[in-house]
Amino acid sequence: MDIPIGLNLEQEFTLRTYKEQVKKLSTEESQEYLLEVLRQLMIKENMIKHLIKQA
Repeated sequence: MDIPIGLNLEQEFTLRTYKEQVKKLSTEESQEYLLEVLRQLMIKENMIKHLIKQA
């Protein structure tokens, strides 16, 4: 099974947009944003693990 590792064109564009928005944040805002992204990634990981167990 081939698993794409890179980003597609739409994801690259979205990432570039976020990069410009993040430049405008203060250090405190950046830290809060980073922690929220990490929290969401952990939730996503838990959901994937749960779905794999159900399969």
